[in-house]
Amino acid sequence: MAEFIYTMHNVRKTAGEKVILDNVTLSFYPGAKIGVVGPNGAGKSTMLKLMAGLDIPNNGDAMLAKGATVGILLQEPPLNEEKNVL
Repeated sequence: MAEFIYTMHNVRKTAGEKVILDNVTLSFYPGAKIGVVGPNGAGKSTMLKLMAGLDIPNNGDAMLAKGATVGILLQEPPLNEEKNVL
């Protein structure tokens, strides 16, 4: 059986006193197609940032398989203020 390419186990993420993610556990295999669906403020972007390694959980483990890489297109990417489009 193939090994998981990504695993989260009992992940908790907070922002101050606000709990954004609590006790998240998931795993998926290479080639898996996943969707992250939920209402505004549910923690979707936070979870994706954790998966991409742009943030770390307060508790729990978030592990990418050895040799694997993650790419992410941020919801609000940093822009160069000196460039514009006409």
